[in-house]
Amino acid sequence: MISYQILQIPFRRLGCAAVLALSVVAFATPAKAIETIAKEAILIDAETGAVLFDKNASTPMAPASMSKLMTIYMVLERLRDGRLSLDDTFKVSENAWRKGGAKSGSSTMFLEPGKRVRVEDLLRGIIIQSGNDACIVIAEGLSGSEGAFADEMNERAQQMGMYESTFINATGWPDPDHKMSPKDLALLAKRTILDFPEFYSYYSETSFTYNGIKQNNRNPLLYKGMGADGLKTGHTNSSGYGLVASATRGDRRLILVVNGLPTKKDRARVPERLIEWGFREFNNYDLLKAGEVIEEAQVWLGDKPTVPLIVVDDLTLTLPKKSRRGMKVKVTYDGPIPAPIKKGDRLATLSIITADKDPVDIPLIAADDVNQLGLLGRLGAAFQYILLGGSI
Repeated sequence: MISYQILQIPFRRLGCAAVLALSVVAFATPAKAIETIAKEAILIDAETGAVLFDKNASTPMAPASMSKLMTIYMVLERLRDGRLSLDDTFKVSENAWRKGGAKSGSSTMFLEPGKRVRVEDLLRGIIIQSGNDACIVIAEGLSGSEGAFADEMNERAQQMGMYESTFINATGWPDPDHKMSPKDLALLAKRTILDFPEFYSYYSETSFTYNGIKQNNRNPLLYKGMGADGLKTGHTNSSGYGLVASATRGDRRLILVVNGLPTKKDRARVPERLIEWGFREFNNYDLLKAGEVIEEAQVWLGDKPTVPLIVVDDLTLTLPKKSRRGMKVKVTYDGPIPAPIKKGDRLATLSIITADKDPVDIPLIAADDVNQLGLLGRLGAAFQYILLGGSI
């Protein structure tokens, strides 16, 4: 086996080029780097998916109104695909009014039974005012009933990889079987931001007036000047206070989910602290470009003496800022590599090493074809190998 050690990645490579979602490497946060009173929490880098903080993030929990993100996602998909328009209208049923209207005692958009309401108003009523009546109107308008709409939500969640989510209703109204994990909520938030940039600005609106009644967005981070631009609060007596939040700082975006906070004041304080910590302690480092030659591997009995080894995709790394100066990479392969070699063959491994972390291995592939030498060429190479005592 031949092993090559590159002592230090040149920092001139650590620029700000865009990277592909599937070409990233993420390092977990150091244990106990920060504490939180939230019962469940996850903080991720939106570009790389790196988990910066995790507390019971895979545990299904009562999401309250945070599950309305899925209701909204189902609407935005139809808007994007042209199956629905912002100017379409749905009728407010007696059921929607009784279960989610002013007399329900829950979050409401103050819709009136029998009236028709534009889809755009319903969307803003859900996102900004967390209107349960608007959710039920949407569910009935799209699927005939709230139960049928919940079935569609469950099917779509499975397709999206949200395996720890089960939806019983469109509102997040408490039900023992209505569950989402923080990890699934973070995935849903990321998909919302990436899939619907033309609609995402609704999440940063701080107020909405409908039926003569102005209501303010409950997301406390929107008012702190910290780059927050979404997404959704949640609260029930059993679940406590929760928030799905996202904020940008320069080219970076972080997504946070917290739940189980004891007070509304904690919902304003705890998420701000976690997000600021994430921006302060971590950074993204663009290391390699797709197709960039990492090493020239020696070839045995080929019509070329070496074959270039490349990475398939751009490579970016999320890690603590204090770890970057000790970062090293190592290229390992069994060599010399016998010909023939086909372009795209996996031939080697690039290992990325930082202090106190397990190495992350990235496959390296052949950039070119290398044909096998003919009989005379192979005989000559073998003879040379013997004369040089095993060198090539």
